[in-house]
Amino acid sequence: MDEIRVLSPTAILGYGFPLSSFEAGLARNPHVIAVDAGSTDPGPYYLGSGNSFTDRTAVKRDLEAMLVAGRRLKVPVMIGTAGGSGARSHLAWCLEIVRELAAEHRLNFKLAVIEAEISKQELLGRFERGEIKPLPPGGELALEDLDQSTAVVGQMGMEPFIKALESGAEVVLAGRSYDPAIFGAYPVLMGFDRALALHMGKILECASIAATPGSGSDCMMGYLGRDHFRLEPLNPMRKCTVTSVAAHTLYEKTNPYLLPGPGGTLDLRETTFEQADERVVKVSGSKFIPAEPYTIKLEGARLAGYRTVSIAGARDPVFIAKVDEIIQGVRERVADNFRALEGKYQLIFRLYGKNGVMGDLEPLQEPASHELGIIIEAVAETQEEANTVCSFARSTMLHYGYPGRMATAGNLAFPYSPSDFKAGEVYRFAVHHLVEVKNPVELFPMRFEDIPGVRGETR
Repeated sequence: MDEIRVLSPTAILGYGFPLSSFEAGLARNPHVIAVDAGSTDPGPYYLGSGNSFTDRTAVKRDLEAMLVAGRRLKVPVMIGTAGGSGARSHLAWCLEIVRELAAEHRLNFKLAVIEAEISKQELLGRFERGEIKPLPPGGELALEDLDQSTAVVGQMGMEPFIKALESGAEVVLAGRSYDPAIFGAYPVLMGFDRALALHMGKILECASIAATPGSGSDCMMGYLGRDHFRLEPLNPMRKCTVTSVAAHTLYEKTNPYLLPGPGGTLDLRETTFEQADERVVKVSGSKFIPAEPYTIKLEGARLAGYRTVSIAGARDPVFIAKVDEIIQGVRERVADNFRALEGKYQLIFRLYGKNGVMGDLEPLQEPASHELGIIIEAVAETQEEANTVCSFARSTMLHYGYPGRMATAGNLAFPYSPSDFKAGEVYRFAVHHLVEVKNPVELFPMRFEDIPGVRGETR
């Protein structure tokens, strides 16, 4: 075999894709269909709460097309970071959808389910043995953060996927995964170059975002040869260019040439990009630098408090000119009225039209906005305390008197009634570290099921 064809339907399971693009990919006879189902991009809430950030109906729609096609073509279907964050609850959520679809379409396959959530007892033992290290720029792991995290997952590399395929799995459903590993595992199992497989996976995990015009909701095909790979968007309205593919290679990296991951680093210092034809780009020269010891990234989230939010708008030019002074005055009144809560809450003002996106990093210091969108956010130890702080800050800002004020009816316009939204739990990433392992699969227990059928053995 001189070529492996990998079909990536969408950037994240549940983001959707045109069926015409997907069928075009199936017509190219892929050897494997693979999809990344999650990310830390939406923040720590989903890992901490156990909820998926993708919609169930949308995930089921995407999975339906993939599973039916995989069984029709008799090729593996690979799913990583199931349920959005890849902890035990997310994996179970996605597994239920897989079983539903198998029953509805009378599909038969061997399923591998790979866990990524790691017990605190296991991690405590590894911490005591000095196996958990900081991940720069972060510091040492705090045991309180480990203890208070509602879930801690490890970001698995290719090896658990390869083990599942070697054991005959036709569908692999995995917890938290290194994104490129989902796409690179089958080619590496087939004897293809690890570096090229990982680099191709790095781009395929975002589907057609690397095309122009880019889209995370459209399909991409990767063709991996012995000394290169090619990328082709499957929608005729899109094309890959040297610029679009090279630019995406820089995506989500602190170093333009080096991409660390489980077991080593992808080295792109000698990578070349060539326009193979009008819509296809050829990539070669990528290398892989193995690391000793083998390390896996840990991710954990813990409860940070409870949030209440109020959304308002302001149009008065005098108010807008003095908004920083007004906010400082509101802060002082909140602090004075609720001295018993000192140090127990955060009061945050986001001004859209004035540094709302970049905050203190905003280079435009004197925006000429004619209106402001204002988000008042309170985070406290209880929902009731957050409600109190947000409500008082909102009413104080609404009626705040300032020099030059012309009207007394109110400074703010509210698009919603009620004006305050109880947003519930707030989580923060508390574990973001590396753990050293002797065996890349040792933290990722695997079980097999015959679908439909009874649960099989655990490995």
